Amino acid sequence: MIGLDGTDIQHLFPHARRAIKVVRRRRVGAGKPSVEIVYAVTSLDYRAADARLLAAWLQGHWAIENSVHHVRDVTQREDASRIRLGAGPQLMAALRNTATNIARLAGHSNIAAAQRQAAWSPTTITDALRTA
Repeated sequence: MIGLDGTDIQHLFPHARRAIKVVRRRRVGAGKPSVEIVYAVTSLDYRAADARLLAAWLQGHWAIENSVHHVRDVTQREDASRIRLGAGPQLMAALRNTATNIARLAGHSNIAAAQRQAAWSPTTITDALRTA
């Protein structure tokens, strides 16, 4: 962890007290090594910025990313949407979240499979809403 007091970066993040460099190593594909370097900032001082606490927060962030944003980006193809004007994007995001939550309330962990099932069965959604 790096202290930010008196650095040029202080004006970009006025409440930041510490910067964190996270090096993630993993193997992808046929065991090919991959290294990703990520930086984060926190308003906690060095006493409160315990490395284990910060690591748990970073992992929690990825849990949200994988459970919500990945579903919206990949399964529901939100990034490919051509709806861009007015309240349309917010409305579509709310509908996508509703569809995902209905599937999860019905006990589905694979949202893509739940959406395929719902597309082929006209009563899937109403059945899920009745049981929820």
